[in-house]
Amino acid sequence: MNMAGARWPLAGLPVAWGLTRLMLLLFVFRVLVFPGADVTTDVSVIYHGWYEVLRHGTFPLDDVTWQYPPAAALAVLAPGALPFLSYPTAFFLLALLADLTVLALLGYAGRRPGKSPRGAWVWVAGLPLLGPTAYARYDVMVTAVAVAALFAGARRPRVMGALAGFGAMVKVWPALLLVGAVRLRAWGAAAATAAGVAALFAVTMPGAFAFLAFQRDRGTEVESLGALVFHVARHFGWRGEVLLNYGSVEFLGPYVGLVSAAALTLTCAAFGWLLLWRLAAIGFRPHTLADAAFTAVLMFTTTSRVISPQYLVWLIGLAAVCVSFRGTRMGRPVLLVLAATVVTVLEFPIGFSHVVVGDWYGTGLLFLRNGLLVGAALLAAGRLWRSTVPAGRAAALPAHTARASAKGTPISS
Repeated sequence: MNMAGARWPLAGLPVAWGLTRLMLLLFVFRVLVFPGADVTTDVSVIYHGWYEVLRHGTFPLDDVTWQYPPAAALAVLAPGALPFLSYPTAFFLLALLADLTVLALLGYAGRRPGKSPRGAWVWVAGLPLLGPTAYARYDVMVTAVAVAALFAGARRPRVMGALAGFGAMVKVWPALLLVGAVRLRAWGAAAATAAGVAALFAVTMPGAFAFLAFQRDRGTEVESLGALVFHVARHFGWRGEVLLNYGSVEFLGPYVGLVSAAALTLTCAAFGWLLLWRLAAIGFRPHTLADAAFTAVLMFTTTSRVISPQYLVWLIGLAAVCVSFRGTRMGRPVLLVLAATVVTVLEFPIGFSHVVVGDWYGTGLLFLRNGLLVGAALLAAGRLWRSTVPAGRAAALPAHTARASAKGTPISS
């Protein structure tokens, strides 16, 4: 599939979106039964339980599964704005509205000079590949904020920064949207917004940052890249357990701490690479902001000790923004992410029992899915580097940094 050369008409988008989203609604409302575990219980049980606590003005202080920044409360409380509907029904309809918002942003961008409707088609086709998980988590709402931030970035850096800062207070990862931002106004607006939101919740609702302590004793989640070590090792006598721990199914036992530390090391290495790229890059183009955000989120998702299925919602949204720009070089990484999404729905919820027991079918699916994500991350990183860093620039960077420091001038634009 050649994403650059294909025709991407806007005319069929509403029909395609309507049909695919009708199917998603039929699944989440249980009119049609999707194979595998019922993913909607996260909304009807967990989210609804949090809602009952949050609406009384406090965070779930005794629930270690609450592991989100304070503004996540807004997503959980939002169904209360539709009191004439049940909590799950209101939540699913708000997820549908967020989905439609993303489509509208991508469709509008697709009509602008230098952009393409292919981003809207990637979103329309990509999100349903996750099945009902797409609407049974609040990630589609966060993704709508991130998409709006990236499209605002070129002309309205303060708006972009404010949206990224707010998004970071909802689910952390939108902070990575700033990796490719070249204007300090964006960073300043992000910092001010995040600080303001954090202060507001800290003052008004007890336990706003209790979630930080709930991450301390987590193991390695069974779908992560590091988990592959234990999926193979338990066929050769590794003596550990797979347990529901801190809200997810994790490996616990010998060497889990070591593998978790290795995952953190990889994340730090990804951060170091992004910092080096940011210092070396000079060839910024209209699509660079989106390409950098997509690459950064890919790298941090892949190296995380948790790769939950809903993380693919973020990647599909950012991928759609990337390919909305005609000049992007992220076409192949985007195709790898879409392929990873197909494999993801096969391992969760359809084949999750195989993943938990660690048979060769479940393990094979994880090797394939995680391999696709690793390949996408490496390919995206290479293309981002080559499109923005002239040959020899990295080698000259230490001397350039020293001269810039001596003169007191900024290193990058």
